[in-house]
Amino acid sequence: MAKKVVRPGLIHVYTGNGKGKTTSALGLALRAIGHGYEVYMIQFLKGGRHIGELLASESKIKQLTIKQFGKMCPYSEEMIKGEKDCGNCKDCFLSRKEEAAKAKEALNFAREVIKSKKYGLVILDEVNNALDKKLLPIEDVTTLLKGKPKDVEVALTGRNAPKELIELADYATEMREIKHPFNKGVRARWGIDY
Repeated sequence: MAKKVVRPGLIHVYTGNGKGKTTSALGLALRAIGHGYEVYMIQFLKGGRHIGELLASESKIKQLTIKQFGKMCPYSEEMIKGEKDCGNCKDCFLSRKEEAAKAKEALNFAREVIKSKKYGLVILDEVNNALDKKLLPIEDVTTLLKGKPKDVEVALTGRNAPKELIELADYATEMREIKHPFNKGVRARWGIDY
């Protein structure tokens, strides 16, 4: 029987003001799952039960686990059915104090998931936003990344990634907005944007 190649786990950062940061991390997850890896996505500042990746992880993609650390959207059920679009009502936003507590809880949970070595890929979705909003100390995130098991891949998403993360990363990609339908008044669309 052939010996399986052990590859080092590297660090990815997807940042910028353009669309595609979480989507890129999910593409990486799909590829990893195709090769037999278990993937865990920890969503900082997100709590919408209606987002497609969460629905897929619960019913279709068993190797993908997602846990959210944000306020639940009160309109998720209508959005799941396609009866309502996200209208940017901000009813799912938390106070700054609540956001900071949830971000800390998410980072502590991420530490457990990464150290468990059960997952070949761990995605810290929107952690860059939590850092940009000063909800977490950058040192806590860089310490976690520097101490991660050598074979665990980690991807970090969100706007305004701090330079410390970009320097630490093996891959750093900036999504730059060139054109977006939001600028024409088109709201987030079911099945495409969430």
